[in-house]
Amino acid sequence: MSSTELPSAPAASVLPKVATVRVAEGERLRSVGLPGITLTVRSRPPAREGLAPALYVHGLGGSSQNWSALMEQLEGEVDCEAVDLPGFGDSPPPDDGDYSITAHARAVIRYLDASGRGPVHLFGNSLGGAVTTRVAAVRPDLVRTLTLVSPALPELRVQRTAVPTALLSVPGVTALFTRLTRGWTAEQRVRGVMHLCYGDPGRATPEGFRNAVEEMERRLQLPYFWDAMTRSARGLVNAYTLGGQHALWRQAERVLAPTLLIYGARDQLVGHRMSRKATHSFRDSRLLSLPDAGHVAMMEYPEVVARAFRGLLEETEQAQAVNPRERAAVAGDGDGDGATEKAGG
Repeated sequence: MSSTELPSAPAASVLPKVATVRVAEGERLRSVGLPGITLTVRSRPPAREGLAPALYVHGLGGSSQNWSALMEQLEGEVDCEAVDLPGFGDSPPPDDGDYSITAHARAVIRYLDASGRGPVHLFGNSLGGAVTTRVAAVRPDLVRTLTLVSPALPELRVQRTAVPTALLSVPGVTALFTRLTRGWTAEQRVRGVMHLCYGDPGRATPEGFRNAVEEMERRLQLPYFWDAMTRSARGLVNAYTLGGQHALWRQAERVLAPTLLIYGARDQLVGHRMSRKATHSFRDSRLLSLPDAGHVAMMEYPEVVARAFRGLLEETEQAQAVNPRERAAVAGDGDGDGATEKAGG
């Protein structure tokens, strides 16, 4: 192993005990064992029986907690679940150490196949936006609608403020960064993340800030924290270089599900200019552009995002009522790539 590389994370069975993950009022956490991975799933009981299922996928460095505010907003419309990707939140690292976009997509597919909840209303933010784009492209039978908040799809001209995050993928950079920031407190780290991800950090409530600091303190105790960050960042950068049918923009063009695209004009990680390319690439798309939002609009403006999704839901239900056979035909027409599999594959 090169001296510039982080060591592989220890197996889940030997991980140290750390503080428990915060669970908001009305939420539940459960652990789901699948081949090669164990996923923590956060759920919120629906307001009534019979609601269509929804699954939320977070971004790089995030967790299922990023969706709590939106889940609360939408509990009357969908049956909400949010997943912690392997190595993030309360999910341990994957057995094989694979944090590629394909591996993360495979984890989502495995969960949906095993749970039998599909097709779902699928949500993705940032890295999760790239992951859910791939899921929707290769397994259309699992996706009713797709909602992407600042999806991390390839940009030819990356914003300068996004460069430090991309540099995490370079061997040795994470080890250097951890040495340089060893003296930083969890509070300092959270303030830095909020200034990077929020259009207006002031929108975070004092309680929300305290909760974020508590979660940061917990994560810093995990021996695989930086390993998961580094390898996932590297997986995202590597996905940007793929060509042919595996290219993310090519896969965006294959998505059949009605798609809601949400971009913040103050986003420092995903350029707002990419909204134009996205609306042209996703064949059945509609765009919500938020002038004051940053990278995590579902955390800054959950009411606005929820309202936009309700519009998508109403529009989709009306369209399906007119032509109910079309969706059934599409569901059986998925062609796969490396992420396509049944549970246990």
